[in-house]
Amino acid sequence: MKRLAEFVKERRKEVNLTQEEFAERAGVALTVIRKVEQGKTNLNMDKVNLVLRMFGHELAPVNSKELK
Repeated sequence: MKRLAEFVKERRKEVNLTQEEFAERAGVALTVIRKVEQGKTNLNMDKVNLVLRMFGHELAPVNSKELK
């Protein structure tokens, strides 16, 4: 989660948006942005993907067999 938190925070700052502005543009609550940037682990995957789509990314489940 730390890598996700760092990624979102760095990218948000690169586009010069406050957390509030970014939340509004991503279509999520400010608390979602704060939780993501703090590295919280109890996040709604749909909300995380709304945030990541702002940068052209998405998280998806991976089958452990596919990793081998």
